[in-house]
Amino acid sequence: MLPDGHLPAARAVGGYWTRTNDVEIDVVGADRAPVAKELLFVGSVKWLEQSPFDRHDLAALLRHRAALTDRPIPVVAIARSGVDCGGLDAVYGPGDLLAAWPL
Repeated sequence: MLPDGHLPAARAVGGYWTRTNDVEIDVVGADRAPVAKELLFVGSVKWLEQSPFDRHDLAALLRHRAALTDRPIPVVAIARSGVDCGGLDAVYGPGDLLAAWPL
């Protein structure tokens, strides 16, 4: 799927969380794994059937990004029920994910 014009190409995509789960980031794009030298983007997955990704979700993602890096790397939402806030660099939904792996 990447690069797609919204996010840079990432050689590794995974998640990040602390042992206490006070920082939890669903999607982290980086230059390599298992230990990245450069972070390329961070994102959150909200797969609720009737609740879109909202400003509260964005605020949490931005707080967690700040705990991980002081660089203003892109933020992305992956949401089943859409997004109802601005401030994201990219948004992906179910159709985008299915289109990434054509049959």
